[in-house]
Amino acid sequence: MRDKVLIGYGQGFWGDSILGPVRLVREGPLDYLALDYLAEVTMSIMQKLKGRNPKAGYATDFVAMLDRTLPDITKKGIKVIANAGGVNPEGCLQAVLELARKKGIKGLKVGIIDGDDILTRIPELLKSGHSLKNMDDGRPLADVQSRLLSANVYIGAFAVAECLAAGAQIVIGGRLTDPALVAGPMIHEFGWSPTDWHKLAAGTMAGHIAECGPQCTGGNYTGWREVQDFVRIGYPIIEASPDGTFVVTKHEGTGGLVTRNTVVSQLLYEMGDPRRYLGPDCTADFTSAKVEEIGKDRVRLSGIQGAPATPTYKVSLSYQNGFKTAGQLTIAGPDAVAKAKLCADIVFGRLAFDGCTFAEHEKLIEIVGAGVCHDGILATADPAEVVLRLGVKCDDEDKVDRFGMEIVPLVTSGPPGVTGYAGGRPKATDIVGYWPALLDKTQVTTRVRVEVS
Repeated sequence: MRDKVLIGYGQGFWGDSILGPVRLVREGPLDYLALDYLAEVTMSIMQKLKGRNPKAGYATDFVAMLDRTLPDITKKGIKVIANAGGVNPEGCLQAVLELARKKGIKGLKVGIIDGDDILTRIPELLKSGHSLKNMDDGRPLADVQSRLLSANVYIGAFAVAECLAAGAQIVIGGRLTDPALVAGPMIHEFGWSPTDWHKLAAGTMAGHIAECGPQCTGGNYTGWREVQDFVRIGYPIIEASPDGTFVVTKHEGTGGLVTRNTVVSQLLYEMGDPRRYLGPDCTADFTSAKVEEIGKDRVRLSGIQGAPATPTYKVSLSYQNGFKTAGQLTIAGPDAVAKAKLCADIVFGRLAFDGCTFAEHEKLIEIVGAGVCHDGILATADPAEVVLRLGVKCDDEDKVDRFGMEIVPLVTSGPPGVTGYAGGRPKATDIVGYWPALLDKTQVTTRVRVEVS
């Protein structure tokens, strides 16, 4: 057993900078590279892509990243953990194997974890008494069953550890939880059991701190003036020990900042009850941690307490929930705010004149530059120019498209100073509704498989 394992977190979301993982691999020592590509809406997007092309449905950015780093990863023996499989781990597996063969890399072991995608099983689950009711409002899933786009269980860290134990150097999962990408390697390396609640809680907390990439190393930090070299901001590295203690750090010489404050700020991110942070592997008490700076860009966490996990998995479902669109114009002064308000009145007035009306809760009117982000908190401004954002949402796609036809005409039939219309007419797009639910763990079976290039 190693006494220290370095786990870098190089991807906070699908769309994060490719330089994160590239630099983690190249700029210092690393044992594992963790990469998170999934969010609730991402799963529905991937499901749509797979519906059009059976080979799609995974994060293609992952393959593009490996195209730049795979030689270094294999040379250094770095193991990669990613939930890039989306709704098609098999497709992602084949793409990675094809890339390895193209680069002449033989013997690369690539594993996949599946079992989280339960979309096709929804009818049988409902029939057998699993209501999958909405956790927020209690509605039964039957209310939106015909409009479902995706349904995925949040799988935990032991599936990751199982895939690593099977010899995989690259582990590809579907809806693995964000913390599982860090806790999985810790379980594998240190031999933690399903009843090591305190250690599992530490792994969960480590993953939570790192899951947004540089958001714990100075990104999105209130004290941003203290942060040096945002251009080369260092992505987080978890320096893990067998006893469950760990250090949050980054590669030496990189930009950014790791302090007690940057780490605690991230600990509070997306937090419900800090004493009962629920995950598929354990319940973690975030208030139990001792957080201390032990050196430059080194923050140590210890004393973390955990408890048994719940008997259910959280399930992320998405469904088609109407249509929306939005467009914008730039309004130059003088009297920019007044002219922007008039433009909004003109658009919705002309639509109503033509028999196309929207309820107030179906409209979006924002005058960016006049204090809209802090509306009602800060005094409104009257700047030299503003951006007018108008949008609508409803169940009628034709009405939404009709709205999009009335923005550009303001250039010649509204007040003076209207510009920024080169983008053309905004078109209706789907609204994806989010449906959180719980499912008994006995109804979910994960499977791992490893193939060699």
